[in-house]
Amino acid sequence: MTDPTIVDAGLGDSEDDDFDELIEFDESDLPDHRFFDRELSWLAFNQRVLELAEDPNVPLLERANFLAIFASNLDEFFMVRVAGLKRRIVTGLAVPTNVGTTPQRVLESISSKAHQLQTRHAQVWSELVRPALADEGIVFLSWDELGADEREVLNEYFHEQVFPVLMPLAVDPAHPFPYISGLSLNLAVRIRNSRTGREEFARIKVPPMLPRVVPVPGDEQAARYVPLEVLIAEHLDDLFPGMEVLEHHTFRLTRNEDMVIEEDESENLIQALEEELLRRRFGPPIRLEITEDMDEVTLGLLLEELDISEQEVYRLPAPLDLRAPFQLGGIDRPDLRYKKHVPVTALAFQPTDTDSKHAKADIFAAIRKGDVLVHHPYESFATSVQAFLEQAARDPHVLAIKQTLYRTSGDSPIVKALIDAAENGKQVLALVEVKARFDEANNIEWARILEKAGVHVVYGLVGLKTHCKIASVIREENGQLRHYTHVGTGNYNPKTSRLYEDIGLFTCDPVIGRDVTRLFNELSGYAIEKKFSRILTAPLHLRKGLVKLIGRETRNAANGKPAHVRIKVNSMVDEEIIDALYRASMAGVQVDVWVRGICSLRVDLPGVSDNIRVRSVLGRYLEHSRIFAFENAGSPEVYIGSADMMHRNLDRRVEALVKIARSTHVHELISYFDLAMAETSATWHLGPEGTWTRHHVDDEGTPLLDVQDKTMALIQRRRRARQTRR
Repeated sequence: MTDPTIVDAGLGDSEDDDFDELIEFDESDLPDHRFFDRELSWLAFNQRVLELAEDPNVPLLERANFLAIFASNLDEFFMVRVAGLKRRIVTGLAVPTNVGTTPQRVLESISSKAHQLQTRHAQVWSELVRPALADEGIVFLSWDELGADEREVLNEYFHEQVFPVLMPLAVDPAHPFPYISGLSLNLAVRIRNSRTGREEFARIKVPPMLPRVVPVPGDEQAARYVPLEVLIAEHLDDLFPGMEVLEHHTFRLTRNEDMVIEEDESENLIQALEEELLRRRFGPPIRLEITEDMDEVTLGLLLEELDISEQEVYRLPAPLDLRAPFQLGGIDRPDLRYKKHVPVTALAFQPTDTDSKHAKADIFAAIRKGDVLVHHPYESFATSVQAFLEQAARDPHVLAIKQTLYRTSGDSPIVKALIDAAENGKQVLALVEVKARFDEANNIEWARILEKAGVHVVYGLVGLKTHCKIASVIREENGQLRHYTHVGTGNYNPKTSRLYEDIGLFTCDPVIGRDVTRLFNELSGYAIEKKFSRILTAPLHLRKGLVKLIGRETRNAANGKPAHVRIKVNSMVDEEIIDALYRASMAGVQVDVWVRGICSLRVDLPGVSDNIRVRSVLGRYLEHSRIFAFENAGSPEVYIGSADMMHRNLDRRVEALVKIARSTHVHELISYFDLAMAETSATWHLGPEGTWTRHHVDDEGTPLLDVQDKTMALIQRRRRARQTRR
């Protein structure tokens, strides 16, 4: 039996939709400079990550982790965004940005801001986090700080574990300058031949398969480390016997690793992708990081051989590549981490047999009682999404399973469930997005594993990435077929489900079931759907549907009815959506935007953005869910799904939003959103000129409410209340 509060949730794309009386604004009513540059906004997002590393109230090992996240984020930004911009400039395809800035000027602005942030990042490590770690017995040592016995042990480690895998490469007339792989850490060594007196150059790659930081044996009460590049540098005489080592410096190169795959119907996508993966390794250099003490002779050689400009050089204090703190994850110091949180099973999926520790819920029976909304990682992925697919794989009444897979892992229980289902004789369709950035090789590998197990694997539509998160199970019940559907905001990845905040809806609503079945037919075959009843899809309907919904709020405000737009996304870039929000604000609609990363929307436009607030939440979990809520004159409508407000999501990806029908779920999602917008919650506020200000303490210095901790506590409280009622 379904929830009696479910209302009609249709949002078609037909000609008679009642959106014709929208308030219209002439384009001249909106200022020309009404967008903020997306690249600089992304850098502002990474600055917010860095501010968490600077915060002494954040647990120390988490601060170190945020430093590593900052470094990893910036690497990807250069490999994709900066690389793409440079490629368009070189090929003459670059056009002014949405703020009218020339691509070359954008590149200069990026370089200036990135230089500032990388210098600040290095200082946070050397002046704040590293000394604080040392105070807690987690020490990073230079060679001079080691005792004789410790050096002897490390000498032995070097010769047994490191020396055999090193490959010093000379540069001379017989040996051309070696290829430098992207993101590799290297030593540039200048040496003098003792016989001829001639100076030579050599490069040593720090082996990426070895631990970046080498434990120093000794004090059992402390964790002490030496960077691997320091250990190698202290043994250069062993690598160049008979030579005089003049200089040695660390450097690191970033290459263009963005992919451009020109698709057509006749092309073998997998083959084209594998060829492009090989080409990616040899992308042109776009950033050179060097230690601040590198001499001009060595730098000049690198600039010439790598064909890179001085603007693309980043002088930084050692150590380079501050992703190294990721390796501190194994340190057993719970006092220096966030308090451990164990995801709970969603109330609807809790077993009814409380006498058995190993009892499992009947997922299908729970969904038949009413739609189920699950919030990860506060609620368990394993006992919801994973259990849903595992039960489907072994249930003899299940006839077919269809699922999209954007990012997952080859050892994932999700993949195993699909294989088990195929081996159990069920029809299984996996729509694998092999073009998921930086997961291409992994996705190709496990797609082939699925195919070998008998799963029907398809790769989506030509020219589009399939980014929607949907799964459909067809089950025979009393001679009838019933659709069980999951629509989510996050990937089917058990590992990231413990780190990413996401929301998923389970339903057996027949209308949604039919919509999703038709969407799968479109993705796997030749069907072309003109409209759906309960889902909004990109690239055909999503932008238009959201603009209509925002327009309805605009009309309601003009007619004196309650009007409010709430949008939670990772990125807010699309100009048409932003203009619709500006027009809503001008009509008196309260517009609240909760964005994790990029935001081209401005809040400093008098008469235009007066009713717009933008907040950002960063913390132990990565905010990843997308929520779209509309007041609708007092009968709120809420959608969740996979789409961000970016051109790629709305124009070049298959996305899906589903309308939430159950009133309790609508209230739950709006309350969650309003928690983040409350002045009593710790958030970043967007201000003039795209600046973000952190609000995390009140006027008396008392910490404001942590949104993620509060959400965790609310869900735990609901669970305890349910157990008490039992």
